[in-house]
Amino acid sequence: MTEKYDIVIRRARTRSFPEKLFDIGIRDGKVVDIKGRVAGKGEFEIDAKGKLVTESFVNAHLHLCKAYTLQMVGEEALKSYRGPSMGEAMTAIELASKVKEKYREDWILENVRRALKLAVAQGVTHMRAFADTDTKAKLEGVKALLGAKEEFKDVLDLQVVAFPQDGVVRDPGAEELVRKAIEIGADIVGGIPWIEYTDEDERKHIDLMFEIAKEHDKDISMLVDDAGDPGLRTLEMLAVKTIEEGRESRSLAHHARAMCLYPEPYFKKVAALLRRAKMGVVSDPHTGPLHARVKDLIREGVVVALGQDDIADAYYPFGRNSMLEVAFLASHLLWMTTFGEMERLYDMITTNAAELLRIESYGLREGAEANLVVLNAESVHEALMYHEPPTHVISHGKLVGKEA
Repeated sequence: MTEKYDIVIRRARTRSFPEKLFDIGIRDGKVVDIKGRVAGKGEFEIDAKGKLVTESFVNAHLHLCKAYTLQMVGEEALKSYRGPSMGEAMTAIELASKVKEKYREDWILENVRRALKLAVAQGVTHMRAFADTDTKAKLEGVKALLGAKEEFKDVLDLQVVAFPQDGVVRDPGAEELVRKAIEIGADIVGGIPWIEYTDEDERKHIDLMFEIAKEHDKDISMLVDDAGDPGLRTLEMLAVKTIEEGRESRSLAHHARAMCLYPEPYFKKVAALLRRAKMGVVSDPHTGPLHARVKDLIREGVVVALGQDDIADAYYPFGRNSMLEVAFLASHLLWMTTFGEMERLYDMITTNAAELLRIESYGLREGAEANLVVLNAESVHEALMYHEPPTHVISHGKLVGKEA
């Protein structure tokens, strides 16, 4: 009896065996067959024509509630954030926070929809999205993102981070708002401890967010050391706290831009702590003049992913949720231009990001959930060189946005 499939991708090239072509059979949301020739028929048949087929893209970091707010807030924050050595990063955050005085769930949701539609078209099926959760934003951004999470659930898995952008010690009331955000459905406890004024307050910030995470059995994502100050130590604090609490692999560090100014002995110490904490780093090198030491982290055995970070907001004027574009920019900024380094960059927007976001059943393999892209490229090099949208996107085993 001839096998029946929901989708069959014919003549697909893969990263694992680029010299061969395969057929990929998809049924009931899963990849069920990867072989030289699938005999059965699919309800939809896609001829990849020898182009590259891979796992879909994962955006590990996006401030989604802020998308498309640049015109509202103006460019003063942008100038400060991108200033020499990022010495005015805190000033930039304070300037950018003014837009939150106008936060309303309805217009945020419209912007979020626009950004997520772009993401799906670009082959993103998983995302960790930050919503400012503080005494200015209150829960408006969280509610908008939770609404979008439900609306897009069939095509994109959205992890919503309750993010106290203005701190929790210096912004009394933010802690309780983070707690309420988790209670109404946010998935991840956020944090930005370096924004606090003293080392003691930074530790208190981390401790308070861990209390909420432990109470609700949630993972943690924190923006750490996001300024040009080699004396910042919140990446170390987060790793140490994760180890002390026995929550290895459940904390994720974002930015860590001060790392590029660390003395080498201190960098080695922090890398060892990250390995012990099983804690990866999400870098967004295109959105600031400093960035984490990505190649050195990889050599030290630390998992690194890339994120879009921002779309047309107070911190970055561009962005279209194209992870290929993000990797293309990173290849220049990080000087990762050999073929092997390009493969590592591709990992950072697919498998590495999925690992850090603890996404289950991910990958181009039999038995995994069918979240795939068919690219208009025959290699990772070509995919990064042109960073074109996929010709086909498959999410949860279904073809998204077009007919086969």
